[in-house]
Amino acid sequence: MIQINNLHKGYGGQDILSEVTLSMMPRERVGLVGKNGSGKSTLFKMILGEESPDEGTIVVPKGYILGSLSQHIEFHHDTVLDECASALPVGEEHNVYKAEKYLTGLGFSDEDFYRPPSEFSGGFQLRINLVKALLKEPNLLLLDEPTNYLDIVSLRWLKMFLRQFPGEIILITHDRDFMDEVTTHTMGIVRRKIKKIKGGTQKFYEQVLMEDEIHEQTRQNLEKKKKHLQSFVDRFKAKASKATQAQSKMKQLDKLGSIDKLEADRNFGFTFNYKDIPSKTVLDAENLSFSYGEEFPTLFQDVSIHLKKGERLAIIGKNGRGKSTLLNVLGKELKSPTGKIKFHKDASISHFGQTNINRLSLNATIAEEIQESNDALSRTAVRNICGAMMFEGDLADKRIKVLSGGERSRVLLGKILANQSTVLLLDEPTNHLDMESVEILIDEIDSFPGSVILVTHSEFMLRQIATKLIVFQGGVAFVFDGTYDEFLEKIGWQEEDDIGQSKKKKKIPKKEAKRLRAELTKERGKVCGPLKKEVEKLEDEISKSEEKIKTLEIELAEASANSNGTIVTALSKELGALNKAIEEKFEKLEVSSEKLDSLWSEFEEKLEELEG
Repeated sequence: MIQINNLHKGYGGQDILSEVTLSMMPRERVGLVGKNGSGKSTLFKMILGEESPDEGTIVVPKGYILGSLSQHIEFHHDTVLDECASALPVGEEHNVYKAEKYLTGLGFSDEDFYRPPSEFSGGFQLRINLVKALLKEPNLLLLDEPTNYLDIVSLRWLKMFLRQFPGEIILITHDRDFMDEVTTHTMGIVRRKIKKIKGGTQKFYEQVLMEDEIHEQTRQNLEKKKKHLQSFVDRFKAKASKATQAQSKMKQLDKLGSIDKLEADRNFGFTFNYKDIPSKTVLDAENLSFSYGEEFPTLFQDVSIHLKKGERLAIIGKNGRGKSTLLNVLGKELKSPTGKIKFHKDASISHFGQTNINRLSLNATIAEEIQESNDALSRTAVRNICGAMMFEGDLADKRIKVLSGGERSRVLLGKILANQSTVLLLDEPTNHLDMESVEILIDEIDSFPGSVILVTHSEFMLRQIATKLIVFQGGVAFVFDGTYDEFLEKIGWQEEDDIGQSKKKKKIPKKEAKRLRAELTKERGKVCGPLKKEVEKLEDEISKSEEKIKTLEIELAEASANSNGTIVTALSKELGALNKAIEEKFEKLEVSSEKLDSLWSEFEEKLEELEG
């Protein structure tokens, strides 16, 4: 169990984390929330030993293994499978099938297993790092935004995997649905301190809001009381007849102290400016297709889209199938060699995507970039948009080149706000935003009266926004006229069926299988033996304590009948201590038994595989 005590961390004289104390209990899966820049990733780095706290301690038990999703790309093997298998724990090198299983779950084909890792995109290389982190079988798994580079099918597989993970997890993600479905607890960084509760994000934010309201009400009540006492002192301190009372009130006033007003919570807030058109039809696109060249496969063909005012179309599917490409074709960033695209002549199209983010002028300031979108805007209007995007005051004069990915996303949103929009084209707009900002963005998209075409891997966003879909699946792109949940119910993801089918294992020679069985049996005894003894010892101690309690209860009844108060008090105290001790032993027994059952099942599964 990891233990963090009174942790402090700051940069450049500014505190990021203060008085952080927390512990992780066995099999806890904790979602870590907080605004961008609040210190979530910094906390991870300190737990991993990559940074040191200014004060406080992080106690990691001996033999307790930490695993994390590394953003550093460095590979040492010739194939994806060999690279991933190198992360298997000592003694499990033969379990290459696990690497195959995890790679399949995260979207790699059988052919991909034998390709060099260097051939893959940055997103797929991070998936290789994720597979290695999972294969390491750590006691504590630290995951910082693992969903950013996953498609919707891989995300669903990872969600299922993490729910069954036998160790502890701390998860950072902007995807609220994903977090709530995986975690058992929620932990948040609020005003540089850590707060942890059992339950999901909704409960966490409700509790924080309630505590803030109680704090403010208590502060106001205290100020009223102090004002009343001060008024009494001011009125009567000069009067001899009231001097004693005034002195007493002054002492009360001094004892009351003060409660600081809570820091204001900064959120970005905005409304998309809508441009109406005199027509119900916004877009007619017919027979669209695209390929990046003759030597490349056709990503999609014969795609037709008819979009009406107020409709929200989501484009979904696995990565690399053409979702963003289709959005770029609709946004006239790319040209379809077939068909036609016809937006209403009065429609104003706003496009949010990585291509547009990359076009931000690195040497321009935030205010200059937003002004560039609409020269007609006054300086005050530009500054108001900057403020809505959380770039208040001098922050609006920061240059684009020093901004993080999330900050650049907010600048692009600001550029969209600078103009009226009939249609929003949005490509993964939640990436790089924190959870609270994602919710604000989803609310504003949902209340936008115009039309939306959206690419996202977030099931939460799909459920909130999409009224119809274009699905990339089975080598084709087709329109589904319904919500995402209706799609799951009526069609579903075929790729999940493929992942769910067990991959055929390579036949192990009999002699090798016999040797491996002997090794596994020996290892099972070594690993499970001490746990088995501990479970038996705890069961024996609990049994003896229960017998002792029965005896004491009889003695207590006799003492009560004889009205012997001294003995009753002593026996009650002893019974209380025994009951508490039994409760603690039951908790230990539950943890040890669960661990023993889990480990034993793992060994049985491995032995059965060798039999097959």
